[in-house]
Amino acid sequence: MLRISVIIPVYNAEAFLTKAVESALQFDEVKEIILIEDQSTDNSLEICKKLASKHSEIRLHQHPDKGNHGAGASRNLGLEKASQDFIAFLDADDYYLPNRFETEKELFKNPDIEGVFGAIGTEFLTEKGRIEFKEKFRNTQLTTVNRPAEGKDVFYGLLGLDKRFGTFFHLNGLTVRNESIRKHYLKFNENLRVHQDTDFIIKLSYLCHLKSGKIDEAIAVRGVHDDNRITKIKLYSEKYNSRQLLLWQSVDEWAQGKEIKKDHREHIFLNRKSFALASQKGFLRYLKILTVVIRNPKILKTRYRFTYTHHEA
Repeated sequence: MLRISVIIPVYNAEAFLTKAVESALQFDEVKEIILIEDQSTDNSLEICKKLASKHSEIRLHQHPDKGNHGAGASRNLGLEKASQDFIAFLDADDYYLPNRFETEKELFKNPDIEGVFGAIGTEFLTEKGRIEFKEKFRNTQLTTVNRPAEGKDVFYGLLGLDKRFGTFFHLNGLTVRNESIRKHYLKFNENLRVHQDTDFIIKLSYLCHLKSGKIDEAIAVRGVHDDNRITKIKLYSEKYNSRQLLLWQSVDEWAQGKEIKKDHREHIFLNRKSFALASQKGFLRYLKILTVVIRNPKILKTRYRFTYTHHEA
């Protein structure tokens, strides 16, 4: 039997937290649920305490200064505290489905497989959330990849080099061996207030042998509501480009010195470069773009349309 630690960062999630926790408690494989309370301004801390007193599997932690440090730092604290053989993640406003670990139980019989990922469904909790989500994401039913993959093919696909693969899977659908994370000293980048999950997944896919699990059916559900941070950022807006630039700077700096194939390494650099160009302002921006394209036309093959940027007022 798998022995799993579920890490849940908690910030202003009083309306959703109990459902998230109860969805993880349904599994015999889940031996501990680690709640990292991140200085919520609502009633989340009190709910955490009540849940922890009711269920022996729940471990409640706060940051040493009891301050607010963001999802990345909260997940890192969860990784430090996790004691079980496998680690799974869950956002406090989302929940697991009954089939969450079905495929994992079979695939992890192979000791060479270090992580398994599956598809995530969507539940619209508010009309405003539904509209904002549909404006940003094409597939509103499943967050998943397009075809099975494992090993370095996952890394290759996440970089956008394999158009058949897709470009993203959600952290809620990932289960990974604890020893693999510790072996590589892998952590979330705490400087990224958003996209720290994408950054973590890309690096994990290079360092560990990941395999796709159930990718055509949801194994967890993310709740979409008025306060989802990721849907507040409009595609190709100034804020979007600056956040993406921080992400690809993080990946690019991490990739230096790694034995990554030349085309992979180049693609990472070009993603960074494209968002750096997109963040430029004024007429000189177009001159810089033209200069870079002439010097390196491959930048036009990146999946990011840096030339379509609009700036926010």
